[in-house]
Amino acid sequence: MNPPATRTLSTAADRREAVLEAAVRVFAERGFSATPTTEVARAAGISHAYLFRLFPTKSDLAIAVTERCHERIIAAFRAAAAHARAAGEDVRHAMGEAYGLLVSDDDILRLQLHTHAAAVGDPVLREAARAGFGRVVDVVTEETGASPEDVGSFMACGMLINTLSALGATDEPWLAPLAAYLEAAKP
Repeated sequence: MNPPATRTLSTAADRREAVLEAAVRVFAERGFSATPTTEVARAAGISHAYLFRLFPTKSDLAIAVTERCHERIIAAFRAAAAHARAAGEDVRHAMGEAYGLLVSDDDILRLQLHTHAAAVGDPVLREAARAGFGRVVDVVTEETGASPEDVGSFMACGMLINTLSALGATDEPWLAPLAAYLEAAKP
């Protein structure tokens, strides 16, 4: 006779994590306003009602996804900085390389673009996005020790990388001055 099967129940924290991972993918594909929460629940493998137990409003979920995106950027920057310091390499350059890899993930790139677009008409999401962006700037400042001008240049390059990545711009003749800017901005 076989012993009875044991069932491992997920905790609310585990389910919350699964929902956030699913929401990143789903919101990245269609944006915040065009994505029904039923799609997020389905992608996470939970009921719609349980989704709202974890995140009482769609806005709460959008804010948590936005915060998750910023957390990924911050974690990538901190890891790159630590690795660069250990290897005796330039921290700012390593962080720039890490960012390039991060936005090569279409979900991260699209989620950032959707967040910025949605923030225009949603003051609550705007505040969350602004706070997250501020944390990223603080981490860049802390990890690089760069001047305010150099931090500004680093962040501006990141936004340019977002735009060029979204456009799939690679070989257009008009890229020459932008490529020169990006090269000049390297440490």
